[in-house]
Amino acid sequence: MNPHALLSQLADGRFHSGEDLAAAFGVSRAAVWKQLKQLQTRPGIVVHAVRGRGYRLATPLELLDVERLGDELGEHGRHLSDTEVLQIIDSTSAYLMAQPAPAIGRGRVCLAEHQTAGRGRRGRQWLSGFGHNLTLSLAWTFDLPMARLSGLSLAAGVALADALHETGVQGLSLKWPNDLYLDGRKLAGLLVEASGEANGPSRVVIGIGINLRVDPETATAIDQPWADLHGQFGDCPPRNRIAGRVLARLVDACQRYAEQGLAPFLAEWQRYDLYLGSQVQLSLGEQLINGRYVGLNDEGNLLLDTLDGRRSFAGGEVSLRPAGAA
Repeated sequence: MNPHALLSQLADGRFHSGEDLAAAFGVSRAAVWKQLKQLQTRPGIVVHAVRGRGYRLATPLELLDVERLGDELGEHGRHLSDTEVLQIIDSTSAYLMAQPAPAIGRGRVCLAEHQTAGRGRRGRQWLSGFGHNLTLSLAWTFDLPMARLSGLSLAAGVALADALHETGVQGLSLKWPNDLYLDGRKLAGLLVEASGEANGPSRVVIGIGINLRVDPETATAIDQPWADLHGQFGDCPPRNRIAGRVLARLVDACQRYAEQGLAPFLAEWQRYDLYLGSQVQLSLGEQLINGRYVGLNDEGNLLLDTLDGRRSFAGGEVSLRPAGAA
């Protein structure tokens, strides 16, 4: 018996007696108790023990399953050389970056029940409890120069928003360059890392984290307004369904981007654009630039109408302009 096998037995959220669990795994009740204690060291995992009834999880879990993911991926799965589900890992993106690059026009996927060192933009950490949210990465190889991939994070953002919209999630918006918001609060983020030859081919890893159900311990460590699907809607779509739809949309986006570049995604981005037409503040290191956000140019750069005229920016952190700012 290992902790994951025991967790699978408890995932339904119902009571299971120590005697039944011991019999199911052919071990002693003391061994079951030892594994239960180990399970509770995982962030977000709480086991209730009630005399005469047994053990149950405080919150039921839907564990990730490769076969169910394959059903959701459908034909898109043909373009993946491998799909792995890991229990605990430092980073799904770091894991894929260390693996051999897929063949041109193909991908490799890694999902994890829990990341210990998930990464966001600007060195931020992506926090997530075990089995409650989604952390996944897709490695893809393009027959394109590195410079042609600068707009891929925007295409991936559109793919992510479309995938969640397909599962019934409403109120989604995208914040340039790569955050997904739900009713004005951060729901998901993505990070694109690229490597390769200047003239191609190029390998990218697209890492995504989505808040499905944020546990109280994780919530206290998040330093910005956030949203999760469970808190917003009560019941959210099945975890494997969301993961499968996200991966299918990402595969499709990579194929389209390889053939057509960023252009077809720009109009789709505008439909979700969080701050379009708003007065915003752009942070560039120590510099703060105020202006009216008027959209993106053909390269995916942000356009601001400022006191000095219209300006284009390839990077920075955007926020709504504080009241009274010049």
